[in-house]
Amino acid sequence: MDCVFCSIVAGVAPSRQVYADDDVVAFLDIRPVKPGHTLVIPRSHTPDLAGLPAADGAAVFAGASRVAAALRRSSIAADGVNLVLNDGRAAFQTVFHTHMHVVPRHHGDRLSFAKGFVTRRDPDPDATAAAIRAAISS
Repeated sequence: MDCVFCSIVAGVAPSRQVYADDDVVAFLDIRPVKPGHTLVIPRSHTPDLAGLPAADGAAVFAGASRVAAALRRSSIAADGVNLVLNDGRAAFQTVFHTHMHVVPRHHGDRLSFAKGFVTRRDPDPDATAAAIRAAISS
């Protein structure tokens, strides 16, 4: 498969999956801005918003909402989230399979958030994924 996200959906490529249903798969970003930074993708391959069926867009948003709630309930204890969808190379899309970023935010995190764009790592992604999965299923 040429698309790494399609490979993740197929179970061929590794990921730290936190949620999946019939329409979407959610997994930790490999270069997170903050621990808990999750990507939500439709199972069907669509490279951009122009070709994204409305039902898939709704499923991605619903999945992002579910992840956002889990980020608040989990040990990550987010005070809020940023939902980001980069559409096209000019918008910094690097994987051309439509996806939404769910990035946890905390009050007063402006400096650490900015630093996260440089460091882009989670010291314990397995624990982060486990915390989100536990919060989603609770």
